[in-house]
Formats: sequence, structure tokens, C-alpha cells
Amino acid sequence: MKKCVIIGSGLGGLSCGCILAKNGYHVTVLEQGNQIGGCLQCFRRGDAVFDTGMHYIGSADQGQPLHTILRYLGVEKSVELSRLDSNGYDVISLQGERYRLANGRDSFIDTLAEHFPQSRDELANYYDLIKLVASSSAMHSLNRDVDLYVSAEYQKRSVNDVIDSVVKNPLLRQVLAGIQPLYAGEKDRTPFSTHALITDFYEQSAFRIVGGSSVLADALADNIRGMGGRVLTKEKVVKVECDDTRATSVITADGERYEADLVICAIHPMQAIRLIDSHLIRPAYRRRLESVRNTTSAFTVYLKFRKNTVPYMNSNLYLYRGDTTWGCEKYTYQTWPECILYMHFCHEKNPVFARTGEIITYMSFDEMAPWYGTRQGNRGEDYETFKKQKAEKVIKALEQEVPGLSDSIECYYTSTPLTYLDYTGIPDGAMYGVAKDVDMMNMGNIPCKTRVPNLLLTGQSTVLHGMLGVLAGSLVTCSEILTTDEIFRQLKLVE
Repeated sequence: MKKCVIIGSGLGGLSCGCILAKNGYHVTVLEQGNQIGGCLQCFRRGDAVFDTGMHYIGSADQGQPLHTILRYLGVEKSVELSRLDSNGYDVISLQGERYRLANGRDSFIDTLAEHFPQSRDELANYYDLIKLVASSSAMHSLNRDVDLYVSAEYQKRSVNDVIDSVVKNPLLRQVLAGIQPLYAGEKDRTPFSTHALITDFYEQSAFRIVGGSSVLADALADNIRGMGGRVLTKEKVVKVECDDTRATSVITADGERYEADLVICAIHPMQAIRLIDSHLIRPAYRRRLESVRNTTSAFTVYLKFRKNTVPYMNSNLYLYRGDTTWGCEKYTYQTWPECILYMHFCHEKNPVFARTGEIITYMSFDEMAPWYGTRQGNRGEDYETFKKQKAEKVIKALEQEVPGLSDSIECYYTSTPLTYLDYTGIPDGAMYGVAKDVDMMNMGNIPCKTRVPNLLLTGQSTVLHGMLGVLAGSLVTCSEILTTDEIFRQLKLVE
């Protein structure tokens, strides 16, 4: 059996591991942390469980792309889903009004047309454009017969540019861009293709994973082990050894050597390139990866509610405190937080009351300057004070939209950009890795292939972040080994 070593146990690493293991590779996944999963990780405080990354997913109904991929990976029966409100899985709160995003073309248009009756035709055009752009990505639509011109065209145009060209009403433009915390959208910079792929993913159907996203990580790891592979924690990779033509082995911090016929780096490309000591990697390529621009980071408040006090919210609330959904990452001390994403954790299918919830808002890594280089748990009292002040400010801001929230909170926990860095290893604690940018397409689009023939990249910075984006990236990565024809042949067998 050929040996494949995968660096990183996030969704990209684990899904590549499953695909290659079922195709005859002996897979070893190396994770530097104590827990597998990357952004799939959950953590527990007493009887309270919290998601850290994948808070909800889409396209998981029978016949939809994620459902097909989960079946292909052999984990669909291990992952129980709880459906979000199909009449409003996402709710945008802007300028004192709430706007619901519904599943399905007719419902999507009808629901928003209640607020914007004169924009019905424009809503139909917008919806159809989303579908057109999403269908132009083979690995997102699982359809090889795609229009590559459409995909390229909308990678070069920004979200706001395209929406403004389709929709006249200024307020509706803002509402349609209201899900941008899902991709850390930036005005005039984020490609419309990113918006379209993510919108289409959730518009088809939307769910939470019962018990949290770590359920998926565990199921993928179990599959790898069941096929004779290994998923190892506390194994920090320090070097990828190469000879004159290829990668030969992976070395860990404790001196362990893992020989490899194939190496996949499922970590941030900047980190990956620092591990590779080979003349095959040209200096210009190194400089390119070292200089990539990452998305902004986040501050999160994890809420534990008093028992049976908070009805389960079967949707996700995007709260904007100003008159626009753009520019929230460019906050000031006085205006922060300018936008909030509020969600509940799904501890059982269709719960009546929520046990825990989360509040997420943007935070620049620059705010972490006083604690650069410090270790988790040893950042001092001023860091704890900083987190407490920020948490109370976020809760107070949300309470204006959700009255009485504070009375229902038993306790809370927090994470900062430093926490994201600690647990995911992503530079600057970036929410979504490398930023996609219409003005720097070559910098933001990281191919999975490298100059080392048997060393590939995968993960959220290659194709796109998020559940379907990372899985699409894994399919692309594995197609370099198995061929695209073989990947689609295998996917066809489980449809």
C-alpha cells in the first residue's frame, strides 16, 4: 500500500484521508493539538457543549451536494441533523426591521417581496444568478458540465458590484449582502462567486449538526481507522523531507519520521511552505505564500443559559447596528461591535429550549498586540479584564435586539483571535484563512498542486472555506491523485 501522510486534522485533512483510504492508501493523519477537527472542534464546560467553527450547514437533503459527499465519505448515518426554519433559516436585522431568508426559489422571493414588493422581479433575477454562478463550480454542484466562463467572470466582480447591478433598492442591496459574516466580506474586494456559492449552499437546505460539528470529525476519523489508517494527536510536524525530485517523509517535533509516498498539507499554505526544505519550491512561490492576505478574525462569547429559560431559536440572527451591512470589520472602539451573529447550539434534534448559544463578531488581530507571544492560560489579568469588558459590551448590544437575554445567562466563556490561533494554527487567527480578493486573484487562489510532485495542499484556503467549500477542495486535491474522472465516477455510485 502507498503511504499517505496528512498534516492537519481539520475537515480538509480528514476528508482527504477518508477518500484516499478507500482508494487503497495507508493514511496517517498528524494533528499537533490535543483534539482533532480544526474548525470542527467543540469544547465542553461542565454539561455545556459549544461549537467553535461549523455552526450550521446546508445542501444536506437527499440528492443535494453535501448529502452526496457525506454518503461518499461514509459518514451520513453517523451525523444526525436538525433542520433550521425553512421559512427563515437566516434572519437579517437591519435598521429596526427583520428580514428572513427562506429555502427554495419561490419562498425566498415571496418572503423578501413582503418587504420589497416592487423588487420581486429583481429578487428573481438575483436568485437565478446565484444558481447560475453556483452551478459553474463543478465540485460544488457535483456536475462536470459547467460553464467556466461564468465562474471566471464572477470571480473578477465584487459582491456589492454585482448586487447593485441587479437590485435598485438600496436597502434590499444591504439585506442581500447581510450574510457576509459567513465569509468576512469586504466591499469592493470579495468576489461575487464567494457570496453565490455560500448563499446557494444554505438556500438549498439548512441544518445544525446534533451534538456539534465534532461529531463529523469523529466519524471521519473512525472511518480512516476502520480502513487501517491512523489519526494521531500531539504530533507537531516540523519538517517535510524531500530528495531532489519528491517528498520522502514527514518529521515531527519528537523526532518521529513518517515515510511517505504522498504528503498532503491540510494547514494554512503559509505554514505548509515553512515546513518544506526543497529547491523545488521556488523563492517567488515562497514569497507569494508568505505575503497572502488573510480574512479578519473574531471575538466569540459562548453563553450557557439557565435551564428552560431560552426557547430554542431555529434560525441564525445577523444583527447590524448601523445603517449598512458593509464595513463592519473597520470598526472603532466606540462603534464596536457593528455586527453580531447570534446562534443556538443544537444538543438534541428539534429542541424546545436552548442550553447554550454563541455570539460572534469581528475583531482585528491588532487588538491582540499586548499579548503577542504569550501562551494560553498565561496571558495575565489584563487579558482576562479585556475579554470580560468585550463580552459585556457584546451581550449588551445583543440585548437591545433580544430583551431579557442577560437574565437567562447562567455563565459565559470567551475566545479572541489569539484563541483561534491557538486552536486552529491559522495565522492572525483568521476566521476563514486566505482572503479572496477581486484585485488580487492570484494571491487569493491557492492551487492544491505544488512544485513538489507528490506534495499537495488542501483546506479552506485552496478552493473555499466552510463545509462544502473545504470538501470541494478535498475532492479537487484527491482528483490530482485519482483523476477527476475517477472522483466523479465514485460520487455517481452513491447518488
